Amino acid sequence: MGAAAHDDHGHDIPATGDGTQFSVAHHFDTADQQFNSNKMGIWLFLVTEILFFGGLFCAFFIFRSWYYDSFVEAHHHLDRIMGGINTLVLIGSSLTMALAVRAAQQGKRQLVVLLLAITILCAFGFLAIKYLEYTHKFHDGLLPGKYFHATGFKSQHPGMFFAVYFMMTGIHGLHVVIGIGLITWILLRAQNGEFGPRYYAPVEGVGLYWHLVDLVWIYLFPLLYLVGG
Repeated sequence: MGAAAHDDHGHDIPATGDGTQFSVAHHFDTADQQFNSNKMGIWLFLVTEILFFGGLFCAFFIFRSWYYDSFVEAHHHLDRIMGGINTLVLIGSSLTMALAVRAAQQGKRQLVVLLLAITILCAFGFLAIKYLEYTHKFHDGLLPGKYFHATGFKSQHPGMFFAVYFMMTGIHGLHVVIGIGLITWILLRAQNGEFGPRYYAPVEGVGLYWHLVDLVWIYLFPLLYLVGG
């Protein structure tokens, strides 16, 4: 066996078993300690995201109680087919993301790259469908609050439903865009052979984030498109 490589701080750079290496940051004693700390950090971040979206869901139910008739009437103007397709697209992307993490654990670099690329394509597909939905809403005047100018509604405040709709789906869409950036980042690193059986923490961390994005939409779809009121 050859001599172990070292980083700038004198720590050993462990080999992953497939030719790749990673460094242990100076404030960690071992690679396992670094991995566990990274994982804990990801979970704490996800908890804050859950709290954030939890606030949005609370806002939905509060406004729903204030404008119940408007919410019931307005939610019928959402495209359930497009929403359903987007749900399937995100579920599929969550599957490919999970398979990419597994492939990284097995040291299958090319498969990791392929699966991450498919995940990114699914994410862009989700955004494209959402763009078509938004365009249709803009054309029909189904806009938030005071900007609502569609006709044919019997309730007095249908714009309040679309204010909540655009707020929740818009923030979720922003998380999808961020996810695309993160997945692209780890895809490029995977192409450089940075991940292997002993080092796949970034792939797993981004995967957890992406699963949360998927989970939030799984709640948003029935709440907005199917139940509404």
